[in-house]
Amino acid sequence: MADELDLLRAADPVPADGPHFGDGPLDHTAERRLNRLLHDPRTGRRTWSRPRLLWGLTAAAVVTATVLTVLLGGPSGTPAVAAPRPLTVRAHSVAVPLAQVVKLAAVAATDGSPALRQGTHVRSWSLAMSDDSPPVTLPEERLVRWRADGTHTEVVVATDPDRTGRPVLTDAGRVEDGHVLSRRTFPPMWGDAPPLSTPPHDPGRLRAYLTDLIHTGTGSLTTSELLDATEELLDNWTLGARESAALAELLADAQGLRPAGQVTDRLGRTGQAYVLDEGTGARRMLILAPATGAVLGLETTFTRDDPEYGVRAGDVMEYRAWMR
Repeated sequence: MADELDLLRAADPVPADGPHFGDGPLDHTAERRLNRLLHDPRTGRRTWSRPRLLWGLTAAAVVTATVLTVLLGGPSGTPAVAAPRPLTVRAHSVAVPLAQVVKLAAVAATDGSPALRQGTHVRSWSLAMSDDSPPVTLPEERLVRWRADGTHTEVVVATDPDRTGRPVLTDAGRVEDGHVLSRRTFPPMWGDAPPLSTPPHDPGRLRAYLTDLIHTGTGSLTTSELLDATEELLDNWTLGARESAALAELLADAQGLRPAGQVTDRLGRTGQAYVLDEGTGARRMLILAPATGAVLGLETTFTRDDPEYGVRAGDVMEYRAWMR
């Protein structure tokens, strides 16, 4: 836990009179890691005793009500927003084995281009649940860019849940569509531990990095933990060709991740789907670009009904789609 708090202190903006933990807003990564720590202080990793979103439940409900009014023009009351349909594998498509993706990714990484870049561009949708309220949605797109002086900016935009297929934020942070939830600049941050430290492109060292990233406390990662760590990694770094190739090699060695076939993701990109049935009421679908091994997205769906929360098997719990 001490290591986790050190990371959160590093992510907390420092006031002019010196560092005071908690004096300023945490950035998005620190907020997620703090919620993960509070959710399971022994391991810091997600648990699925009942599938539900693990971060920002109260904030999500408040922000969503505001955002839906802005986007849809509706008054207060039950928001008429449909949950997204789960991604479907194309019928009769070829399921590419992960071992083949590893070979193709190694070839694509020969010249080292594109290069690793700190920061992320991600579109996400989340199902926030509570004991006394119906499910609410929070579709958003987030762009994080780091500067040479160690500062970084974050722009978060609420997107129209009915509009899919293209980003609404440009690489320069210009908003082409959607409602700006926040636009923040954070002071210089450096660190020698994940996620601030640079991820390696050697598979063995990357595995150690990912283990440290989610603080499992063990020398090995389960497949579920590997996907957790991948999500955390991609929420902080845009991987280069070599890092994507190394990650593909780790995924190929994971148990229970089976090739399912070709899918079109929520940004209109063609990828290969790899599915993990977690046995805890959730199924995770990882989407890779087969020619490079780059992770395009990760989607979690329910595998059984939960009448108490009004969800059915096949409903989307959350998804993320990463971009360069």
